[in-house]
Amino acid sequence: MFHIVAMNARSKRDGKPLETLGAFNPHPNMEEKAKHITLDFARTKYWLGVGAQPTDGVRFLLERAGLLPPRPLYPNVRRSAAAAAAAATQGN
Repeated sequence: MFHIVAMNARSKRDGKPLETLGAFNPHPNMEEKAKHITLDFARTKYWLGVGAQPTDGVRFLLERAGLLPPRPLYPNVRRSAAAAAAAATQGN
């Protein structure tokens, strides 16, 4: 079981967290065949709103929970102007 916490960036890795926001159990429950995550949505939104930066693993969980928009699949790929214009006209 992993705890999802808010930490000060200057604190030690194993230091005391500012606040516990939730927990994640990566082992699936054999009866339900599902992994469980508990998360305090209001407090997580607060910490993200004041500038908290989630780690990659927590970012993935927050994206799945709908608290963060999903990252683009190919962030470094640049479209040409013609391809961007064609994609914009197809979207309408």
